[in-house]
Amino acid sequence: MSSSVISAAMIFAPEASRKLGESVARALDLALSPSEERDFDAGEHKMRPMSSVRDRDVYVIQTLCGDAQASANDRLCRLLFFIGALKDAGAARVTACVPYLAYSRKDRRTKARDPIATRYVAAMFEAVKTDCVVVLDVHNLAAFENAFRIPTVPLDSASLFAEHFAAHETAGEWTIASPDVGGVKRAHHLRELFESKFKKPVGAAFMDKKRSGGVVSGDALVGDVAGKRVLIVDDIISSGTTMCRAVAACRKAGAREVHLAATHAVLAPEARRLFDADDRAAIPDSVVVTDSVAMRAEFGRYVGRGLQVLSIAPLFGETIRRLHSGADVFDLCGL
Repeated sequence: MSSSVISAAMIFAPEASRKLGESVARALDLALSPSEERDFDAGEHKMRPMSSVRDRDVYVIQTLCGDAQASANDRLCRLLFFIGALKDAGAARVTACVPYLAYSRKDRRTKARDPIATRYVAAMFEAVKTDCVVVLDVHNLAAFENAFRIPTVPLDSASLFAEHFAAHETAGEWTIASPDVGGVKRAHHLRELFESKFKKPVGAAFMDKKRSGGVVSGDALVGDVAGKRVLIVDDIISSGTTMCRAVAACRKAGAREVHLAATHAVLAPEARRLFDADDRAAIPDSVVVTDSVAMRAEFGRYVGRGLQVLSIAPLFGETIRRLHSGADVFDLCGL
């Protein structure tokens, strides 16, 4: 697509996601469109476009992971109100680009009278007349698609990880592992990409994990990892408990190397165990994540020392380019 065509699109990002928004805009040879964001007493706020959006194709980039500066609720509310303001100002189409979707982990009832938060979030996007929602590696793709009644684009980061490890390929056989049964499909997809990249068979494995009341149990490992280079893949790393248990189990079973790949580096303070655990067997050879969320500053010291961060800007830029031109985005999705 020519630059003159994509220049007709407008890209906005609230302050919390400005760095990511600027990276995506640069991938399209564009600048972020101007906006004003103000906070008021009692926690209220507003955001408005500073130039006309009438009859324009608009994209808003906002990741919805809470941190010390603002909660997930605050970031979701800011995004929804801004989308509403854009539609009220006459935007022809507004696409919410949400790398990390808040509440995607609460997609079903696991206890009596539980909420199904993913469905409620979807209803709020629909209520402000969002035309499309673009996400990256939602926790449960089927639940996400069932919750939304508006067009969605569920992007997949597997190609980013496959490219990364292909560029650092050394001798040895690979096994792709899931830290739990629920992630087996995600691991299988990445395994297929590895086989395509490396032109040789790649093994599969998974852990048996149970979680109840915040307590993780189960340590059975299914699959052959002995002598293999193992890549454990998941959508989110938060406390690091699940990943450390999986790393230790793989090493105990004779794995030659153990690497981690996770899209969303939520990284709670206790995730330092991934790099500084007393049990050296639980520390992976490398941890590869994306910049879908802003990491806590304390983890910056690990970047280049076991932690590597991949940019999602080219992926979102290409997605916006295709959506704006009406091109197919199917091959970018984890379907």
